[in-house]
Amino acid sequence: QLQLVESGGGLVQPGGSLRLSCAASGFTLDGYVIGWFRQGPGEEREAVSCISSNGANTMYADSVKGRFTISRDSAKNTVYLQMNSLKLEEPAVYYCAAERRPTWQSSDYVTLNHHLYDYWGQGTQVTVSS
Repeated sequence: QLQLVESGGGLVQPGGSLRLSCAASGFTLDGYVIGWFRQGPGEEREAVSCISSNGANTMYADSVKGRFTISRDSAKNTVYLQMNSLKLEEPAVYYCAAERRPTWQSSDYVTLNHHLYDYWGQGTQVTVSS
């Protein structure tokens, strides 16, 4: 069974940091583009960041550039999202998702289009509060 499991969410003060993890079971993340998305209460799902299957290319939403960093560790079959300088308006459920890289795309391929992702985790809650 193919599963993505997020962890690392929690309560943090404004300006604080959290590191989210996305671990895969039942399959290897090699060959997959991995994205992070978030959805706040009453809001639409928002793309946050993604990383290419070879780890060499990343993409970020303008709202998180310079504060969030995505990375992947093939040996641990895990992708991370380091979130710094968290803001009061950023509490949400954070989801990771995996898209098998299309064969016609290079290994640097990335996308923040959530419709293209094949597998989703159950999400981890991030709360920002003073």
